[in-house]
Amino acid sequence: MDLLNDKVGYLYRKFLLSSFGSAFITSVYGLVDMIMIGQYHGPDGSAAMAVISPVWNIVYSFGLLTGIGGSVLYAVARGADGNKKRADGYFTASVIYGGVISAVLWLLLFLLEDPLLRLFGADDLLLPLCRRYLRAPLLTVPVYVFTGILSAFLRNDSDPGLATASVIIGGVFNVFGDYFFVFTLDMGIEGAGIATALGASISVLIMLLHFVRKKNTLHFTLPAAPLRAAAEISASGFSSFIVDVAMGVMTMLFNLQVMKHLGSDALAIYGVIVTVSTFVQCCAYGVGQAAQPIISQNYGAGLHERTRTALRYSIITCAVLGVLWTALPEAFPNVIIRLFMTPTESVLAAAPRIVRIYSISFLLLPFNVYSTYYFQATMKTRTSMAVSIARGIVISGALILALPAVAGGDAVWFAMPITEALVAAYAALRMIRPARTAH
Repeated sequence: MDLLNDKVGYLYRKFLLSSFGSAFITSVYGLVDMIMIGQYHGPDGSAAMAVISPVWNIVYSFGLLTGIGGSVLYAVARGADGNKKRADGYFTASVIYGGVISAVLWLLLFLLEDPLLRLFGADDLLLPLCRRYLRAPLLTVPVYVFTGILSAFLRNDSDPGLATASVIIGGVFNVFGDYFFVFTLDMGIEGAGIATALGASISVLIMLLHFVRKKNTLHFTLPAAPLRAAAEISASGFSSFIVDVAMGVMTMLFNLQVMKHLGSDALAIYGVIVTVSTFVQCCAYGVGQAAQPIISQNYGAGLHERTRTALRYSIITCAVLGVLWTALPEAFPNVIIRLFMTPTESVLAAAPRIVRIYSISFLLLPFNVYSTYYFQATMKTRTSMAVSIARGIVISGALILALPAVAGGDAVWFAMPITEALVAAYAALRMIRPARTAH
């Protein structure tokens, strides 16, 4: 594939199929875990998964930081001047940086498991369930970081098919493994954790095959200034990183507010909603990851008309996703609840209002997440960071904390629809009239 000369539509469809498939299957890990655990343990299992969700948002976010950040710089270096040595330096720095981060995360999660789970909303009832789930995944923390690194660089090294195949195989294993460990072996939530850890490990092992294939052009070349390269990677990947970190922080705030004002039934419903939201967000990642290599290299080469064409295709895709994923929960709220858990009557009574309010946010969520990839790919890192931070922490966090205090506990469900609307307005304005200072 020639990213600078092949038709943009052909390239976009090729990359979209690959990245969307990868993002879709990646999200299956959370979806299947929630379904199996909710069906096995009922609302308590769903509530426990809501508590665990921020842990993996944060761990995965570091894979995006080093993977997306490094691969954008890699692609721009190759597109701007064909400097292969400098591009490989960014790849090497990303791998080393990811290894260091993995070691630190590993240590922190082992030492601070219980305090973190309580911070994320676990009470005495949910804490044992959370611990049981995490036993196996805690042994494979680096795998989750390197999933993001390897998949990003494989896409930029013209091997998106292997990245997709690895995630599909790992995801399929996770689906069948979940059922086998949870129900056949009667291991419950602990079995779901084992299946998730094994599935992710299989995906990484398959992606490593890229380095023995003839099409591989990635080579380990130590950059002249490793610390500077790490800083550049952090700046480039920060907006993708903050999207997932913010998702974790937002989930934590929701957990605490819901438990404080509405109770465990509402938290179980939120556990389902946040799983669906993560799935929608993964779809948006797929759009962003499909467009990023095309936009980065063409932007670096000064081919701005091709960049605008890729942007147009991406926005159309985001619009379709937004309408689809808003319509389904609005039309069938309790069908979704029943899919993810064995609900009580009180859960079924409360779910329709909660699901319908929150799912309004899905209309603009794909565009907002995609916009961070677009601004990254065109080296407008300040704008990308502004969108990510406003959406993920500043506006959403303020509304999650303020709305229940002002309008009662139920008002917390309006936080994300309001947030997505405000952020979409800002992102659209910056795309139409980019500020001179954005870089």
